[in-house]
Amino acid sequence: MDIQIDYKKQNGLVPAIIQDIISKDIYMLGYMNEQAVKKTIESGKVFFWSRSRKRLWMKGEESGNILKVVGIKIDCDYDTLLISVQLLGKNVCHTGKCTCFNKELLINNI
Repeated sequence: MDIQIDYKKQNGLVPAIIQDIISKDIYMLGYMNEQAVKKTIESGKVFFWSRSRKRLWMKGEESGNILKVVGIKIDCDYDTLLISVQLLGKNVCHTGKCTCFNKELLINNI
C-alpha cells in the first residue's frame, strides 16, 4: 500500500510521537520532514528535522542514546506518525531522564 504523508499542514513537517515498544511509555515528540522520514526508514534509526538548527539530526548522535525503529504507524489524517522504538542507551531526554514527559502539569485527584 502506498501511503502519502501530508507534509503540507505544518509547512513541510509532521509530528512524530516516539513510544517504547515494550513499556508503551511516550519518550518524546519531534518533527520530521520528508528527508527525516526517508532516512529513518532506510537506517532503522530515528531522525528529526531541527526547527531551531534548521538541519537533519539523528536522535542519539551526540549522547549515544539511539532510538532503534521497530515500527511506524500513521494517523487517520496522514499527518502524524507514531514510531515504536527500542532505546539503545539509558535515556531519551537531554535532561538525563528516560522520557521528556517527566513533569506534572495537572494532577487529577480521582
